[in-house]
Amino acid sequence: MTHTEEDLVTGPEAIARVKELVEDIDFTMLTTRDAAGNLVSRPMSTRQMDDAGDIWFFTLAGTGKVAEAQADPQHDVGLSYLDSKGHRYVSVAGRAEVVRDEAKMKELYSPSLDIWFEDGLDTPGIVLLRVTPVECEFWEPRHGKLVAAAGMLKALVTKDTPDDTMSHGKVTC
Repeated sequence: MTHTEEDLVTGPEAIARVKELVEDIDFTMLTTRDAAGNLVSRPMSTRQMDDAGDIWFFTLAGTGKVAEAQADPQHDVGLSYLDSKGHRYVSVAGRAEVVRDEAKMKELYSPSLDIWFEDGLDTPGIVLLRVTPVECEFWEPRHGKLVAAAGMLKALVTKDTPDDTMSHGKVTC
């Protein structure tokens, strides 16, 4: 799966594709650094990637992820999206910020979140976590997942590097 710079998707096309993938894959692993310096990840459900590129999540203000993100001098976090069936992947390096905005919370909340927030938007401590991307990368099948799977199977049999199977995009925000 090696790519040359000519193969790299960039600019508005890459930004649009990242948005589609982030909103379609839904669950991500949010990574922060704990007090001992260890990288710690936990699953989060993406609510939206807005037109400005910010990615929004609901959480509780008193959680470790919030404390860890706020303790980092730059508020650096990582997001890792994985769609194993579709062979689609997104990596986001960004900066996290806790947001308490009632209008935005009403816009993004749905009853499916009641499993984590028993009292909905009235749950004590409920906040939004906004991740502003700094750099994003994605990988997905160039010609659909069946063609990618066939290319990978062929590479296993022939012991060759897979042909032109994956599209790779990179965006510096």
